[in-house]
Amino acid sequence: MSKFGAMKQQRAEKSGAIGASPGLTTATPTTRAQTRQGKKAVSAYFSPEVSRGLNMLAAEQGTTLQALLGEAIDLLMRQHGKHPFGER
Repeated sequence: MSKFGAMKQQRAEKSGAIGASPGLTTATPTTRAQTRQGKKAVSAYFSPEVSRGLNMLAAEQGTTLQALLGEAIDLLMRQHGKHPFGER
């Protein structure tokens, strides 16, 4: 279970001890999607125009935003003489 999943569970248990409805339960995911296991999120904040442009390019190319960004990261790694990861 993730750190935040454990925190949610602790909060749910505390609220149950204080007198929450016995029929009310909170669902906490216990496993990650198979495709995300062993991976970490890498994110950044850009303007809405950049987001829209990247999503449009992905749609035009018939691919996903993740694949498009993976390709960009590989190109950046090559540009700096590093081995590309090739994750898409």
